[in-house]
Amino acid sequence: MKLSEADAALFFELMWSLQIYVNQRLKLVPHIEEPAVFETRPTEEKMAVRDALYQHPELIDCFVEENPSGFRTDQLKIIASWKNFIDGTFYIERFLKKYAVFISDKDVVYGVLGLWDSFDEMIHRSNLPLLVKAVLLPFKGQIVYDGLLQGTNIYFGGGIKSELKQLYLLAKNAGRIIESFDSPPRKDAARIILKPNKDFAPLLDDLAKQAKVLRGGNGQPPMNGPVFSLIKASLELGQIAINEPENESQLMKSLDKAERAFRKVESTLYGSRGWRL
Repeated sequence: MKLSEADAALFFELMWSLQIYVNQRLKLVPHIEEPAVFETRPTEEKMAVRDALYQHPELIDCFVEENPSGFRTDQLKIIASWKNFIDGTFYIERFLKKYAVFISDKDVVYGVLGLWDSFDEMIHRSNLPLLVKAVLLPFKGQIVYDGLLQGTNIYFGGGIKSELKQLYLLAKNAGRIIESFDSPPRKDAARIILKPNKDFAPLLDDLAKQAKVLRGGNGQPPMNGPVFSLIKASLELGQIAINEPENESQLMKSLDKAERAFRKVESTLYGSRGWRL
């Protein structure tokens, strides 16, 4: 699930040399001239240089043409291939022996290798699925990430876990897991579209309408109010998921609202028992 030590060392030698070049061209962080120095700099500084690289991919061609580090032709070809990077948000759905399964927000499934460490050494399986921001890169006929992951603390319920599992299984059975950028599947084959066999929108709309009458207080148990809020927030999330599945911003806002309602229920429950969170 990770590169060999030799390949991992080569990857970072190439990547850090490229990023040092980008940093020198754009004058972002002072006093970075050697990969060994760059490796020790704070993550914030490395993130700034890394982001600048993908904002100015034309500098990859400049680096290859100038070859300031004196790399061999085959090594320069690896760097040139990084112009095909994929920057986005991914769900890490599971770990397999040969790679980790990344599912993009466009439902494309990738097999991604770790670098020095495999993903199951960095991330506990109990945290899956995990939503991350990452950059995927080709490397020697395989797919790796660029060394920096931005994770989230979002907990996913059974519905999303089930959907992601279904996406993985569909991709696996159809041979659509992208394991290399050298020969990716056709665009019409790479995207897996799940077509529900039933339209749940009317049902969710009706449930949301009925849920409007749910109110706590008036001598009811303290738990009722938070639970009713959770029900309404969950139904709202379901409506957006059905009606606007591509509206990631609205989905995240609704999910955040549902999580706050859930925490209120949890706090009320534990508080009533005298427990501390």
